[in-house]
Amino acid sequence: MANFQGDKSKVRQILDAVKNEGRDSLTAPEGKLVCDAYGINVPKEGVVSSAKEAGTLASSMGFPVVMKIVSPDILHKTEAGGVIVGVKNADDAVTAYETIIANAKKYKADAKIVGVQVQQMIKGGQETIIGAMTDDSFGKLVAFGMGGVLVEVLKDVTFRLAPATREDAASMLDGIQAAEVLKGVRGAKPVSREALQDTIVRVSQLVSDFPEISEMDLNPVFASEDGAIAADVRVVLNFNQKPARYRPDEKAVVTSMKRIMQPKAVAVIGASNEAGKIGNSVMKNLINGGYKGQIYPIHPKEAEIMGIKAFKSVKDIPGEVDTAVFAIPAKLVAGALKECGEKKIAGAVLIPSGFGETGNIEGQEELQKIGREYNIRLMGPNIYGFYYTPANLCATFCTAYDVKGSTALSSQSGGIGMAIIGFSRSTKMGVSAIVGLGNKSDIDEDDLLLFFEQDDNTKVIAQHCEDLKDGRAFAEVAKRVSKKKPVIVLKAGRTAMGAAAAASHTGAVAGTDKIYDDVLRQSGVIRANSLRQMLELSRGVPILPTPKGENVVIITGAGGSGVLLSDACVDNGLALFKPMPDDLDAAFRKFIPPFGAAGNPVDITGGEPPITYVNTVRLGLEDDRIHALILGYWHTIVTPPMVFAKNMVQVVNEMKEKGKTKPVVASLAGDVEVEEAAQYLYENGIPAYAYSTELPVEVLGAKYKWARAAGLL
Repeated sequence: MANFQGDKSKVRQILDAVKNEGRDSLTAPEGKLVCDAYGINVPKEGVVSSAKEAGTLASSMGFPVVMKIVSPDILHKTEAGGVIVGVKNADDAVTAYETIIANAKKYKADAKIVGVQVQQMIKGGQETIIGAMTDDSFGKLVAFGMGGVLVEVLKDVTFRLAPATREDAASMLDGIQAAEVLKGVRGAKPVSREALQDTIVRVSQLVSDFPEISEMDLNPVFASEDGAIAADVRVVLNFNQKPARYRPDEKAVVTSMKRIMQPKAVAVIGASNEAGKIGNSVMKNLINGGYKGQIYPIHPKEAEIMGIKAFKSVKDIPGEVDTAVFAIPAKLVAGALKECGEKKIAGAVLIPSGFGETGNIEGQEELQKIGREYNIRLMGPNIYGFYYTPANLCATFCTAYDVKGSTALSSQSGGIGMAIIGFSRSTKMGVSAIVGLGNKSDIDEDDLLLFFEQDDNTKVIAQHCEDLKDGRAFAEVAKRVSKKKPVIVLKAGRTAMGAAAAASHTGAVAGTDKIYDDVLRQSGVIRANSLRQMLELSRGVPILPTPKGENVVIITGAGGSGVLLSDACVDNGLALFKPMPDDLDAAFRKFIPPFGAAGNPVDITGGEPPITYVNTVRLGLEDDRIHALILGYWHTIVTPPMVFAKNMVQVVNEMKEKGKTKPVVASLAGDVEVEEAAQYLYENGIPAYAYSTELPVEVLGAKYKWARAAGLL
């Protein structure tokens, strides 16, 4: 029931009437009618305009009832003294009517009063909230969490893109901190998950069908074993919709991106013979990086640059050009870009700064306009350029980079780009690409995802971003790409609160970061918490084989490491294989001293010779019930670091030849020699870290997160 169909014409009628009256929210009775049209369960109710009617209607419903003011001018009814709960008989209903009307007039003398709503009171159940909101980047989102008066205090709410599927809704029920409460605690009965899922799906479809519903709250939704019923409905409208974002066709994106990233010919606009100039650095990198395509320097006066014939304009170049790298002042960019458009160049790499980042929005919009007019894709402006190693292409002013590998990285910031280059060089991490996105006037993260999705040279995609221009487009592409290749995202600006001033509960609890976190998870993306973590995951995830199951075993020579590694497994969502089956436990015990400990972690103790590590690790790789190994090495004279490292590589390779491949990571505790050992292990397919029990487990955890999201486990 992913695509539920509601009665659209009924809702359209109500919204049109509200628009004609110039209002921006629904009254409670209108909210009920909208819910009825989409099969969203709400209590019996009616609106009365006299105290006598209140007594009659309440009696026909059965007591107790709740009574509430109905006024388009009073949004927060409780504050106005406009809500009385637990009305027990007809006389009380009459009195309650009079009190509510008097309070409302006192609260806002000129408020338009429609009447008083009399509503069947829900008996018991767990209070939850189901809502929806509109986010600038992701569009329509549906929310679920613990409801009632504590919603803004606890902020225990989770979000998904709308419309949501039943699977999305199920993951929302499990995705809040109080998930156990829904399953029934301290003798309480579990709530109906089906009824909650149903309501989430229907609300998400309603707001997707009607973009003008900007915010919606059902709070509280009383969930019980019999169903879910929304006691209060609040709907906020916005009839001034932003125009939909421009989104180019995916096939066209890939065609352009292939020409930009794998060009047969590159023009350098602003090429220079003068050392220290950006145009000189770009030329040097293209030549020294080993690029085999045509290089065309563009300079108004010089006949040749660095021994290569120069042209006054790209229009003077005889052949076809795929990419143009700009190394000229900001004020000259628009004119040169037009010439690139006339030359039918696919992409412009805009190194110059002095656009949106300095407040020159108009200048940047002019470039976007030219880009659209001539169908030329823009990378930047305000970037360091990019590398694509399979083509030996260093279209950047940073130093040339030549360690080829299967990880593609991108950054929105130049400084972070330099850190990526430095880390890659220092750790000998092979990359397929490093790309600067800068101001993202055009090309952004989802354009890169589309290119790397079909790029056989790329196995892992890692992206640093400060914002997502079109979060919905990114999420939709990432959901597909992450099924094939791990996508790692470092989202900067985690602590900025997004929607504190929103009119609804759902909006008020929606910290921007919480939305990013939930939507990225929904899209199968691995989220890195720090720059270092993004880099380590980029390096480690591609070399680990995909696990075939959830059972992880720790083999350690140091008890202390074993405890920390166990903690790290919990932090990274890894399942330690416990209890270890008796026969496997006995098999491990054969190799370890009597004062060691089998179970999990398997503690072989510190003074053991290399053969103990070899035997226990071989057993861990051999037994099909074990799916991944975490090794904790302790530096001793008996088993020096490089002896341990070479033995581990040997046993892993020996088992690989027998068809037994499993992810293995290692933590090395010891003196400085463990650094060389860790590097040797890494170069031979075992992500290993000196002085850290957290990093190896984070890398393994990321591989598992990806495998689960891609449906491989």
